[in-house]
Amino acid sequence: MNWGIFEGLLSGVNKYSTAFGRIWLSLVFIFRVLVYLVTAERVWSDDHKDFDCNTKQPGCSNVCFDEFFPVSHVRLWALQLILVTCPSLLVVMHVAYREAREKRHREVAGEDRGRLYLNPGKKRGGLWWTYVCSLVFKAGVDTAFLYVFHSFYPRYTLPHVVKCHIAPCPNTVDCFISKPSEKNIFTLFMVVTAAVCILLNLIELAYLVSKRCREGLAARRARATGVGHCPDYVTSSCKGDDLLSGDLIFLGSDSHPPLLPDLPRDHVKKTIL
Repeated sequence: MNWGIFEGLLSGVNKYSTAFGRIWLSLVFIFRVLVYLVTAERVWSDDHKDFDCNTKQPGCSNVCFDEFFPVSHVRLWALQLILVTCPSLLVVMHVAYREAREKRHREVAGEDRGRLYLNPGKKRGGLWWTYVCSLVFKAGVDTAFLYVFHSFYPRYTLPHVVKCHIAPCPNTVDCFISKPSEKNIFTLFMVVTAAVCILLNLIELAYLVSKRCREGLAARRARATGVGHCPDYVTSSCKGDDLLSGDLIFLGSDSHPPLLPDLPRDHVKKTIL
């Protein structure tokens, strides 16, 4: 399998990710993909061939191997890495969609008619939700695969000897796994790196949600301060906000704006007459 394609596609995710996202991406490629390519495939390459049972009964070794290894570690890790990296590709595709939409808008409306997005890669609106959903999906996939590994291989370890009594084996036979210690080391390494990736995803998720909450509270305070503390000689923007909010301008004010006459009641009377 050519993992260089995924590396080329995900290399553009760095500029759209936070610091935690960049650490996660580096961890995935250095400690998961590279370890998988360089060592894991070679360690499990002779998995079935070197699985020996102390019997010459035809088919006994095959059924015992299938009983204790329903799914190969290598294939599970490959599927896990594919599913974990796909959400990051969705973020890149969403940014590309924004950039294409901005380009079409400029071609139709012209350069002087404003922009749809000040920065297509900035995590606002739908892109923020896409990024957050990708974090949840990645953490969920890693958690699900850790559960699957634990259900297939308790405590994520392989025994040196397994006992098998499945037909066509004539009786309970002993089967020996090839290089169990080395396989246990790499299995635990992949499990630990997956757990660290889950932790990074949760930290990044908490960071994004807390940042959005802080920005929302700051915007509310700014609006409340702008409406509640408008000076007597207000600006046009503040007037517009007061009019839109239904408040009366200068109601209860001791001083009158400079554009009104000194005696507004007389002015009102003259106007009515």
